[in-house]
Formats: sequence, C-alpha cells, structure tokens
Amino acid sequence: MSVWQPGAPCTPRGCVEPTASAAAVPLAVLRLTAVGLLVLAGIALLPLGRRIPAGAVRRWCRWIVRAAGVRVRIDGAAVPTGGLLLVANHISWLDVPLLAAVRPARMLAKTEIRRWPVAGALAARGGVLFIDRDRLRALPDTVAALAGVLRGGAAVAAFPEGSTWCGRARGHFRRAVFQAALDARVPVQPVRIGYRGVRGTPATAPAFVGDDTLLASLWRVASARGVVAEVEVRPPLPPGSHLDRRSLARAAQPEAVTGHEGGHHE
Repeated sequence: MSVWQPGAPCTPRGCVEPTASAAAVPLAVLRLTAVGLLVLAGIALLPLGRRIPAGAVRRWCRWIVRAAGVRVRIDGAAVPTGGLLLVANHISWLDVPLLAAVRPARMLAKTEIRRWPVAGALAARGGVLFIDRDRLRALPDTVAALAGVLRGGAAVAAFPEGSTWCGRARGHFRRAVFQAALDARVPVQPVRIGYRGVRGTPATAPAFVGDDTLLASLWRVASARGVVAEVEVRPPLPPGSHLDRRSLARAAQPEAVTGHEGGHHE
C-alpha cells in the first residue's frame, strides 16, 4: 500500500448508480461541450499565470462544475490568506475545481500525470506539485518541498484520503501531508465536499472510483439531473493548535457528509 495512495473498496459497479437515458443524451452533449469550451478558455489563459485575479479563477472553477450540470453550494468559514494547506475528502474529479473555487491553490498530483500527453505539460505549467506515491524514501524530500512552498505564502491543495471514495463511504486522512503544514507553521483549512440528489440523499453519479474511466465519469455526471455539490468550509486550524501530524490529521478529518441550510447556490 502506498503511503500517499491507499486503496479504496469503492467501484463503479458496486457503488455508483447509473444515470444515462436516451432523453438525457442531448442535454449531456450540450453540457460536455460547455465544459470543453471553458477548459479550452482556461488553457488559452494559462500563460498569464498569477496575473489572473483569484476571484476570476474561483468563478471559472464554479462555471466548470455548473456547466457539467451540477449546482454549487459553498458555505462556511472565511479562508485565510498567505501560506495555507487546504485539505478535503475526495469523491470526484469535480472536487478539484470545487476546492479551487474555495481558494485557488497549487494541487498535489501523482507523478504519472506528468507523463500524460498534453495534460501532463499543462499540469506542470499550471503549478501542480507532483508526488511519487510509491517511493517511501522520497517522502522526507517531498514534505520538505511542500513546506517550502507553504512558507513562500502559497496555498497548496491536497486530498489526504489518497484515493477517491463513492461519497457513501469514506477513508481516513493520511498524515504525511500535514507534516508540511507543521514544518511551515501555516494554517490548515479543512473542506468537506458532498453531492446530493433531487431527494436530498447522497448522489453517487459524480463518484470517480475504482477502474472508472474519465470519459465514463464525465458522461455520467453530464447526464445526471438535480445533482448539487455541497462544499462546507470548516474553521481553519491555526499553527500551533496541534503538536503532531496525527492529531492535526484527525482534527481535519471530515465526519460523514450531512445536509446544511443556507449557503450560496449557482
């Protein structure tokens, strides 16, 4: 088992409810076209880098999720400025733009993505921090590099569960990434992500688990109806509030996702 990426028991066949129907095809095509156009617009603006205002990045990320047919509700505490470790549970590829909608940050990603055609180069240019999940000996250097980024005042976003879960089940936060926050003496911002269906029950359509393909997941999300992404920004954990990474990871660990009133809909 990798220190960064433990396995999850969730699979598309066992956990994910099908959504596609013949009537949903035209709408799904329109939604995926809109998502594609927004992604292309983001790629075109990538050379501008940090010159793009954070507010514009947050809106763009919300638009991507909304274009896929998923309403967005963000609720909770204010997010600190300066160096910050954002951590969230992991269900879907939608979690990435949702977390960036809370605060744009440099994402952690597996080293395999660097070798992907086109996407790898774009991720590297976008400031993604790559980690080698299978080399335990590289862990201290990786933590030191993350701490250096955090000390420099940047936000880093991570999914400490290390693997995606269906939303009905969840994993435990791995502790390694929290050591970087301790070493850099920066706050940790816990974020809880969940997806609801039309009846208010957990929606599994957004889950990207097991041997699921990105294309299949994209189509399932785009053909679903009435899905709401609920993002709860919990109170930040200030530096010094926890003396070791074990207690810090436990404090940041979300409980089971529950519905909450209020928030901002899009």
